[in-house]
Amino acid sequence: QVQLVESGGGLVQPGGSLRLSCAASGLRISNYVMAWYRQDPGKERDLVARITAINTTMYADSVKGRFTISRDNAKNTVHLQMNSLKSEDTAVYYCNMVQFGVPFWGRGTQVTVSS
Repeated sequence: QVQLVESGGGLVQPGGSLRLSCAASGLRISNYVMAWYRQDPGKERDLVARITAINTTMYADSVKGRFTISRDNAKNTVHLQMNSLKSEDTAVYYCNMVQFGVPFWGRGTQVTVSS
């Protein structure tokens, strides 16, 4: 059974940094596109960043130049390095992948950017 577990969230001041991690089990992530989404209460879940099996990356316009997605296939883990954080980055961040058309999600990790 595929499981994704996020970690690394927390409270940080504006301008600070956090590094999120997503540990996968039940499959090897090396062949899959992995992604991070985020969601504010009452709003839709939005794509933040995505990385392909050949390490091609894409980012939402709102995080370009500040966030970096990476993968460590040996550790079956995906990371999201978040720098220059802003209050509007506050959200629950979710790890995502799709296998045979079925999406899998972690439970999320809360990121709060506040002074």
